[in-house]
Amino acid sequence: MHASQQPTHLVIGQIVGPRGVRGELRVRIESDLPERFLELERVLVGPEHAPYVVQQARLHQQWALLQLEGVNDRDAAEALRGQWLWVTRDEAVPLAEHEYFVCDIVGLLVHTESGEPLGRVVEVISTGANDVYVIRTAEGELLLPAIRDVVLAVDMDAGVLRVRVPDGLR
Repeated sequence: MHASQQPTHLVIGQIVGPRGVRGELRVRIESDLPERFLELERVLVGPEHAPYVVQQARLHQQWALLQLEGVNDRDAAEALRGQWLWVTRDEAVPLAEHEYFVCDIVGLLVHTESGEPLGRVVEVISTGANDVYVIRTAEGELLLPAIRDVVLAVDMDAGVLRVRVPDGLR
């Protein structure tokens, strides 16, 4: 996937249901920075990316709790159960150097440090300590830790991830 093919919208959470009777939404957080919900002015809901103004946001345990304009009762909140919450790429939390969105890594071609093609990234698994890239190769799946010793370069323009495969993983 080249830079021009990067998604224009990013998932930040999923509505798991209502909380209370006034339309507040309980949201499973799909972001490494839960605090980002406290700064939201608007959010896009569902596959059609319907815009909603965020009237109130707070964090409670592992959830984000949102009050959206126009969602004023439990029935309206229930109708949004299961919907994904999105922001535009422009509204995304800025990344530090050598940080990437998962959606940008999935789909990249993977080459060894000598330029040998290995396959393509098909999934990113978050383990807590570090992410693990699932590479589909001709021989099957290869799991590579997303650490500096393994991931040597990410070239978004070329759509290529250059890696050093540790001994014993291949």
